[in-house]
Amino acid sequence: MNLLQIVVLSLIQGLTEFLPISSSAHLILPAKLLHWPDQGLAFDVAVHIGTLLAVIIYFRKDLVLLIRDWCLSLMGRGATPHSNMAWYVGLATIPAVLFGLFLKVSGLDDSMRSLQVIAGTTLIFGALLGVADYYAPCRWPLKAMNLPKAMVIGFAQMLALVPGTSRSGITMTAALFLGFDRESAARFSFLLSIPVILGAGLLLTLDLMKSPAPVDWQVLMMGALLSGISALLCIHLFLGAINRMGLMPFVIYRLALGVALLFVI
Repeated sequence: MNLLQIVVLSLIQGLTEFLPISSSAHLILPAKLLHWPDQGLAFDVAVHIGTLLAVIIYFRKDLVLLIRDWCLSLMGRGATPHSNMAWYVGLATIPAVLFGLFLKVSGLDDSMRSLQVIAGTTLIFGALLGVADYYAPCRWPLKAMNLPKAMVIGFAQMLALVPGTSRSGITMTAALFLGFDRESAARFSFLLSIPVILGAGLLLTLDLMKSPAPVDWQVLMMGALLSGISALLCIHLFLGAINRMGLMPFVIYRLALGVALLFVI
């Protein structure tokens, strides 16, 4: 990888992981359109670690309360809103984990990484996000979350394993249809991303440990740093602006990108 490829792919991962525009699609596109060599497993691990650290740092105060109250609930100290939220996030992650393992074992995950699939999912789920943003009532705060609603969002997250869908996009779409306001939908989506990114990073790390390929630690550190900083900045700006600007700019971008991909195909 040259310096340009390292910088571009790191920033793409950091900026698109938490925006509703699909990070996997944007990481696949440069290789497909610019004929770049595959960035390799080690680099994927590094940028995942960067984005994981970013979301953990941003929600560190929330995570301390969630983990503390969850541990206390296991000790029989009683349920609290924070312990309940921890259970919701954990249980809502299970559908995506099981579906991801199925795709990996069956080999279907590689077959879906095509421009045709990316173009279709970018258009379809971009339009669905627009419908949710425009027509959904958007009235419930995050404290209105319960287990059935969390599981609906968790099952929606399964679809994000198809490139171009966008994990944050599909989970926010589901939350909006359930009546949550935009900021609450985004916050739950970001919290839900932590175990998913952690799990994906662990699987990639296990695959990396089996690989005989040499590791360039300087490249990995640069990728993790750039993706982490850009992701942290992205989360901060997105949560600060989402209620003012809504999600329609991202819908328009996705539709334009999908149409452009159809022309490329």
